[in-house]
Amino acid sequence: MPDESIRTAIANWGPRFTAQGVDPSDFSTVTGSLEHWEDWLDAWVGNGDEHADLARRAEKEGHRRTAGEEWIRASLSYHFAKFVWMIDMDRHRRAADKAVEASRAGLPLLDPSAERVEIPFEGDVIYGNLRFPRAVERPPLVLLIPGLDSTKEEFFVPEEVFLARGMATFSMDGPGQGETGYTTHIRPDYDVAVAAVLDVLCARDDLDGERVGAMGVSLGGYYGARAAAFEPRLKAVVISGGPYDYGVIVPKRPPNSRAAFMHHSGATTEEETFANARKITLAGVADKVRQPLLVVFGKRDGLVPWEQAAEVARQAPNSEFWLFDEGNHVCMNISYKWRPQAADWLGDHLGASAPA
Repeated sequence: MPDESIRTAIANWGPRFTAQGVDPSDFSTVTGSLEHWEDWLDAWVGNGDEHADLARRAEKEGHRRTAGEEWIRASLSYHFAKFVWMIDMDRHRRAADKAVEASRAGLPLLDPSAERVEIPFEGDVIYGNLRFPRAVERPPLVLLIPGLDSTKEEFFVPEEVFLARGMATFSMDGPGQGETGYTTHIRPDYDVAVAAVLDVLCARDDLDGERVGAMGVSLGGYYGARAAAFEPRLKAVVISGGPYDYGVIVPKRPPNSRAAFMHHSGATTEEETFANARKITLAGVADKVRQPLLVVFGKRDGLVPWEQAAEVARQAPNSEFWLFDEGNHVCMNISYKWRPQAADWLGDHLGASAPA
């Protein structure tokens, strides 16, 4: 019988793994073999190593696309190996590094490929992957904003949805996230990081800096709404699974999720953890979001109460609220019901044209 941490991880995040690109058979095989949370990381790293071996074999045989796809599967396995797994931070970091390395190996082999972008930010660096749709000159841009323990390496499948509709994507690691989180912590004013990204990307000749949107998921939903309130260069924003008041939520989170927030927010005690969470609120902020805002939420979300999303939608003056009765956290269990439709919604607001 799996322990409580494994059962909690599967219940809250299982659909997310497969919706983000993990093969369902891999998910079943890896999680079905586990009884103890301590063994989670090694099992997923081992799965990643299998895909990395397949990638190297395909590269050796000259099959670039197959190699690229296998590298992405390896990257996802390494990423989810350390996902809210805070038992041994040295092993956590090694798995994170492997996720980054596998993604960097795979993305250049795919079509569309990716450009790694490093943006200076207050003495640190914001890392991101920039991808362009085929045969679209100066496309609009969509920032893809991760949540608490997600990273740019998790966004390959969502990127493809936007690329197919004529929008460029920039999957970013902001403060406290992924590579950027190696030297930074979560901060409530995520809009400052978005501004730094847009200062660089909107100045590029190959992107239309007048047509920029964003999609943030989970805690990234807070980040996206916060950025929209203070960054007028964002013309429309989608948020899914985002909180209104994180301070109310974190004390009720499962232990592994609380530990992840403690780590990424730079806290050393439970009191500091809860104090950091209380700073993450859209009170006095949501009503400043004047752009079109699409709020997506599931009533079966076990991590963020749906009423918090309703409050964001109520306060933001130009919002739409898509509430799905059967949806779980970020509605990952029904991504087909909202992700393509949200990309269409964003594309309409940004004037995107799908490649011919």
